[in-house]
Amino acid sequence: MDLNRANQILTSSATIEVHFKGIPVWIDQVNEDGQTATVHLKDPRSLEERTTVAISELEEI
Repeated sequence: MDLNRANQILTSSATIEVHFKGIPVWIDQVNEDGQTATVHLKDPRSLEERTTVAISELEEI
């Protein structure tokens, strides 16, 4: 995924499926460096577990 698309998904009101290494995630924010994003698993029990990943490793499904 590229930075522009990550920002579009983040601001969209639609539910857009995004995976990180085959695992469904929500994008919480695109970080200021423009290279990474903070995400969490779509599993409602994991809302507290956020991680920073390379935007290039996110895949829109």
